[in-house]
Amino acid sequence: MGSGKWDWIVPEGLWEIARPLLPPARLRPQGGGVANIDDEAVFAAIIYVLISGCSWRALPPCFGASKSTVHRRFLIWSRAGVWGRLHQRVLQLLDEQGLVDLSRVVLDSAHVRAKKGGELAGPSPVDRGKPGSKMHVLSDAAGLPLRIALSAANTHDSLALKPMLSHFHMKHRTHTADSKPTRLHADKAYDVPHLRRWLWGRHIGVRIARKGIDSSERLGRRRWVIERTIAWLAGYRRLSPRYERDPGNYLALLGLAAAICCYKRLRVLTM
Repeated sequence: MGSGKWDWIVPEGLWEIARPLLPPARLRPQGGGVANIDDEAVFAAIIYVLISGCSWRALPPCFGASKSTVHRRFLIWSRAGVWGRLHQRVLQLLDEQGLVDLSRVVLDSAHVRAKKGGELAGPSPVDRGKPGSKMHVLSDAAGLPLRIALSAANTHDSLALKPMLSHFHMKHRTHTADSKPTRLHADKAYDVPHLRRWLWGRHIGVRIARKGIDSSERLGRRRWVIERTIAWLAGYRRLSPRYERDPGNYLALLGLAAAICCYKRLRVLTM
């Protein structure tokens, strides 16, 4: 177990899941140097940045690490895929408890203003052409974020459907439910004939709102969970607006936020 020193910022038990996923510290071949800053303190500092929205240079001194150390280790861990693997590990733990419901999945996106521009930032059609991105989220029936992605704000929502659903299945399932989504719920932005055919070819039921036919009241009966999930993610202040010029860094923080959302559900449902 962790020391408990960082329980005010890190959900209890999350560090124990994350620790085995971290790459080993780099050793100086010539020896010497200063002692490595504790990984747990750096992990807590990264979560603090995610939650508070503060800049790396504004980190409080209580973590005992400089902003350059925390940011450098964030980049190393991000390049090593730590945050995506943490998200998948927490989903696996939920799945082993039978807490991932793939009877239907829900897909949606949300606009995020890109303060500093950068790759995967484009003129937003909903924000007077200012630079922005789209956060794409696929959730299970209860709103657990299963997959996340990022695109430029001027990218049509429908282009995200195939990447978000392709090759998706839950691994290491311990029960008999299907390991792939049974039905997909989405709004009218995804109402494209070739996408319907693509989903049918993969034996995924289509519950996509039809343009000019389905009412907004009918749409909300199953889709409200994804709006709540996106609100959860947007509540992490470092994610909205987007401050990271590098889309890989933004996706890393988004993956960490998704992991924390899933872990909170695991804690609540298994206590």
